[in-house]
Parts: sequence; structure tokens; C-alpha cells
Amino acid sequence: MNHIKYTIETQRLTKKFKELIAVNSLTLNIEKGEIFCFVGPDGAGKTTTIRMLTGIMEPTEGEARVVGFDIKTEGEKIREYISYMSQRFGLYEDLTVEENMSFYADLYEVPQSERRKQFERLLSFSRMTPFRKQLAGNLSGGMKQKLGLSCALIHKPEVLFLDEPTNGVDPISRREFWEILYELLQEKVTIFVSTAYLDEAERATRVGLIHRGNLLLMDTPRNIKERFPHMLLAVKSSDNRALNRFLEKSPLVIKSKILGEYTHLILKKNFSDWETLWCNIKETGLEVYEYHKLKPTLEDSFISIIEEINK
Repeated sequence: MNHIKYTIETQRLTKKFKELIAVNSLTLNIEKGEIFCFVGPDGAGKTTTIRMLTGIMEPTEGEARVVGFDIKTEGEKIREYISYMSQRFGLYEDLTVEENMSFYADLYEVPQSERRKQFERLLSFSRMTPFRKQLAGNLSGGMKQKLGLSCALIHKPEVLFLDEPTNGVDPISRREFWEILYELLQEKVTIFVSTAYLDEAERATRVGLIHRGNLLLMDTPRNIKERFPHMLLAVKSSDNRALNRFLEKSPLVIKSKILGEYTHLILKKNFSDWETLWCNIKETGLEVYEYHKLKPTLEDSFISIIEEINK
């Protein structure tokens, strides 16, 4: 498969359910060894896209190829080279960690001669070696996800599809899971992961924002953040609630909200009327203790894009 330019490529890929367009004319190209993060709210079309790319669901229109094979006509060939970890990955809770791995090794017809070495590698890789004899049903949510990932990797796939793999998992386990994904990049595994967590998307090679079935944007996290069209300012005052109420009505401020100990302001990109802003705040009798500019996050950028669309 080394001659293939893109591991995953789609052209106007579309899925309709009667009148509902779940995925609308999706075109994207994903290279070998890339972590591509598909971001969007529930119902945006993330799972439907993955199901089409893995050959589980037929598209209504358009084309797509995974590891060089057509998703419409060569689904069986595609499944030899990929692994799909769905939101409800099929672990057997009455089997041990090792027995679950054996089950998936049988399923993927992994030769007996390779299993022991592969088991040891994956258990070490996922930090699951001390739990190999433990029942899957007794594992924490984060450990179940790591076991699911180990099972998904048992046959050494070239492409790994992960559908919201850390949904409902605690922050520490989420971070550990992503550390494992980064290690997979050293083996040139291509990873297509959907998530609703924008802090996770910051870790991807490239990010795609899907909203109501439409791909709104696809770029590196850095480039997306640089596109943010406004200035962000954090202000700490003697009464943040009063300050926020005042700023919400100010014509100088696009938006204001309280986050933690600060009031966050969205201002015009090249805002310069600082004297008027501070004078207006001073007239309220509030005291400003601290203020500083903020770098926009992916969440800031995506919310800005979606708000612009919804105007």
C-alpha cells in the first residue's frame, strides 16, 4: 500500500436518510501516519462518516477509498487493513483482559505463532500488563477503553477508526489514551478519530469541523486558531458579575462572559479604543485588578464559525 498517496480520500461523499442529509458532499484527504480529528456536536455526521468509510454503511452519493480500495465494492478488502473501535466496542465483561484479546485474535485470524509476542507488546503498550488476568467487567472506564484499543490493534491495522473513544472517560485516562495514540504514529498507523472534546482535537495533525453534515473547515489546529477573527481579553475585577453585566451592554464589546476568576471579553481584532473602555469601566465604580490578552483555543474558533453560519 506504499504507493497510495492518501490512506483515506473522499469525493462528495453523501448519506441521506429520506429527507435528512446526514453527511453532505464530504471531500477530504488523509495521509498515512496522520491523526485526523473529526469534531462536531452530536448528530453532526461523525459516526455516519466513519460507518461509510469502514464499509458498514453504503453512501447515497459520492466516492471514497480507504487504503486504495473502493468502499462500495471492496469493503471486504478494506476490513483486512483497518480496525474500527465504535462507541460501544464489544468487550466481554465476563472474560479477562487476556481472554478478550484472544477472542479478537481469533476473530482477525492472527496466527498462533504471533499471538504471544503481540499480546505482550500490546499489554505493555497500553500499560495493561498488571491487569491481564482481571475480568474486563471490573475495569474502570478508562482501562476498558485501553483494552478496547489493544483488541482493535491485535491484527496490526494500517488505519484505525475511533468513534468518540474517550466519551465519558475521566481526564487523566483521556490523556493516557492520547499518549498511546501518539506512540502509534511511530508505527505509521493512520488514525481517524471523532470527538466532541475540543481539547483533544488540539493534539491532532489536522482537524475537521463538521456541523449538520457539512464539513466547515479542515486545517491544522494552529492554522485554525490563527483564523480567529477577534481579540480575547481576560479581566479580573472587584466584582466580575457586575462587570460582566456592564460589558454585555457595551458597544465596544462583542461578547462578555465569566470564566472562573475572570471576565472574558471578545473585542474587534484590531481594537484600539482602550482609553474609552477603561474610562467606562471606571465610571461604574469597579476596580480592575488584572487584565491580559488570551490566545484563542479551537473552541473559540469553532464557536465563532458556527455563530457566523447561524446568523
